[in-house]
Amino acid sequence: MEKKNLDWANIGFSYRQTDKRFVANYKNGAWDEGALVDDPTISMSECACVLQYAQTCFEGLKAYTAKDGHIVCFRPDMNAKRMADTAKRLEMPVFPEDRFVEAVKETVRANEAYVPPYGSGATLYVRPFLFGIGPVIGVAPADEYQFRIFCTPVGPYFKGGAKPITIRVSDFDRAAPNGTGHIKAGLNYAMSLHAIVDAHNQGFAENMYLDPRTRTKVEETGGANFIFITKDGKLVTPKSDSILPSITRRSIVAIARDHLGMEVEEREVFLDEVKDFAECGLCGTAAVISPVGKIVDHGKEICFPSGMEEMGEVTKKLYDTLTGMQEGRIEAPEGWISIIK
Repeated sequence: MEKKNLDWANIGFSYRQTDKRFVANYKNGAWDEGALVDDPTISMSECACVLQYAQTCFEGLKAYTAKDGHIVCFRPDMNAKRMADTAKRLEMPVFPEDRFVEAVKETVRANEAYVPPYGSGATLYVRPFLFGIGPVIGVAPADEYQFRIFCTPVGPYFKGGAKPITIRVSDFDRAAPNGTGHIKAGLNYAMSLHAIVDAHNQGFAENMYLDPRTRTKVEETGGANFIFITKDGKLVTPKSDSILPSITRRSIVAIARDHLGMEVEEREVFLDEVKDFAECGLCGTAAVISPVGKIVDHGKEICFPSGMEEMGEVTKKLYDTLTGMQEGRIEAPEGWISIIK
């Protein structure tokens, strides 16, 4: 299939409507077969549960053109499992995990013309989402649901690509103790919108959220997990019950430990020890790894030795290995790469 004539190097990270999307409906206690459709609009009751009580969750993953020409996805089974876990927590019917993976492949194949060419730096972002479409006026789960997948070609999540960014320690909390921080509920992201707009207005790229109980430990940002590199080359990632279990972070941990021979610590990370790390990065599907050069804690600057000009040496090695696996330049562990076409 002929590729769309797009300026792949400069498309930015924004929504661009593509040709097909997958839609399945849950009624009378069962999911229908689902189908690819042309229409990007959704028709629902004004009293739909998603509109009244925010009963919705989503996932994010990417499709790539690999070095050998195949179109591939990275660990879609992990997204299927995470959405299943989220759905259970939000009292939503689970869309079967095997059908999730197949629907992702079907949607990407139907939009093959929008999969950026190998080496362009762009990817096809795939967005599965599930929401309560049935009308509800009392606070209760819906009785009807819709599962959809659309995709859109995107460039780097942060402007400037992998150039180090400056973030701030936020006064806001992203999650509550014993709350929903560990699931990918839409409401978690709605609650972070004011904080990220405020951060941008103050000149910062992102927020560092602290644990809501003591506000002494590092959690995550609004859309990515943290990784830190110690001065003796260890990978450290924050551990908390209110952090989203990032698929990218878990992949980086496996790469560091099993492929690069690094020592890895998944543990509580206290804010007052952040100044002692050599490198810092944000990781997630959208950003992959975005290096952090500086953290501002209420006027006090924490500047990492890796600097503000380029990604730190160890972070770059992790980034190059992960993207190399995603793009087929480096052999990935069995089951990580799903060939679509």
